[in-house]
Amino acid sequence: MPKVGRGSREGLNPIQAFFVGREPNEGGFMLKKWTAVLCAALMLSGWTAMAADADFDQGKLETGQFLKASDAPDIAASAVVTAEKAETKDWTIMVYINAKNNLEPFGIKDVNEMEAVGSTSRVNVVVELGRLGSDDGKEPVWKGQRRFLVKKDSDSNKITSPIVMDIPKADMGDYRHLVEFGKWAKQNYPARKYMLVVWNHGSGWNLAKGGPFTPTGISYDDETNNHITTVQLGQALSGLGGVSVYGSDACLMQMASVDYEIKGSVDIIVGSEQTEPGDGYDYTGFLKQVNASALTPEDVAKAAVQSYRDWYARKGEDTTQSALRASALSGLLSQVGEFGSAVMASGEGGLLKKAKKEAVYFTESDNRDLYDLVSIIVKGTKNAAVRTKGTALMSFIEKDLMLVNMPTGSYTKNAHGLAIYTPQYSYSSAYDKLAWAKESQWDEFMKWSLKNTTGGDETPAPPSDDNGSGDDSDYPW
Repeated sequence: MPKVGRGSREGLNPIQAFFVGREPNEGGFMLKKWTAVLCAALMLSGWTAMAADADFDQGKLETGQFLKASDAPDIAASAVVTAEKAETKDWTIMVYINAKNNLEPFGIKDVNEMEAVGSTSRVNVVVELGRLGSDDGKEPVWKGQRRFLVKKDSDSNKITSPIVMDIPKADMGDYRHLVEFGKWAKQNYPARKYMLVVWNHGSGWNLAKGGPFTPTGISYDDETNNHITTVQLGQALSGLGGVSVYGSDACLMQMASVDYEIKGSVDIIVGSEQTEPGDGYDYTGFLKQVNASALTPEDVAKAAVQSYRDWYARKGEDTTQSALRASALSGLLSQVGEFGSAVMASGEGGLLKKAKKEAVYFTESDNRDLYDLVSIIVKGTKNAAVRTKGTALMSFIEKDLMLVNMPTGSYTKNAHGLAIYTPQYSYSSAYDKLAWAKESQWDEFMKWSLKNTTGGDETPAPPSDDNGSGDDSDYPW
């Protein structure tokens, strides 16, 4: 099995992008320490690349509009295999596993991880699993979407949980289908608190160097060539009535622009700045922690981050995972605006250039850690206002915004939990479609940075396979 991760690759042709990897028996399953796969993966799936001015909601509902009954997605007639309305519990954890792509074996694996704990007297675990019908030699072959109430079992190879709904045909890249799943789960498995996990490839904000912009977002469905955009993710969470905790079990999604889009419908946001290994969340470890005591939303979010960190720390891999308070994102917007204004007023374009090149970056090199970027400027500035505003912003990120941040490995040690778009080459007007750009001054700051960082070496080194060592030995060339 090729090494595949939950993010995007760039700089490889489609064949190279698909076969970068190692076998599962090497101890880590699929790890993506490469540079961006989605460009190739989407090409293979028949995607048409977006132009620089592409609309993120693709002509669908604008942010803030409510879903109507007529907006319901078209799905084939569903066969309800088991109709079971549960009693109200402390938590219902809803996991939307769109494995209709090259992550299919990992979707099956993760449901089996959940079955090691299963639903309990306090927690419902409800899954929609979408498959293309590949044969892994273990799980019976089937195609389509099935919903499960996850039950505990001792079989780590086969899913034995009861099928509560069979949906032969659906588009898991349609945000309206995610809304329908969330509403259905809430109605049939009521709880005092809800968590939603969207499981799939993720791409945060992705700029293909030297080429057109590729679609960005999450939940890529290879069968329909559709995906949930950043704007649509916000619409989906609003449409299903919101949740206490939202998690992206996907790459590159813990970004200011993504989180700001969904902040009105969640309390805590869990995600990764960096690409995630194919294994994704440690669902067994996570569910054990959730069932250990009466957990608040903060505790559940911390359990997701802690179990993820523990899993990959044992493997010695470079990963990121954090949880942040959605209520603090409006304050972040103000702090970022004041800092950017101070830097522009100081005229320290050269220092900003240096920070944009040196701040810790991820598989998509235009994604830089916000805290690290600011810290480099604070250390190098000769301007008192820049130092004051930057120090205040760093303190806000650590104390007010971030609930918990747990990177693993040496490269990501300076990752502080939130990435932000820092264009190294050119600015995309598509970024202006997002709520973060509309309401913050970050877009103006980045446009200013590109006009005031000329001279010298403007081109940072491209991301290497291991994000730091420069060792590309496991690339097929």
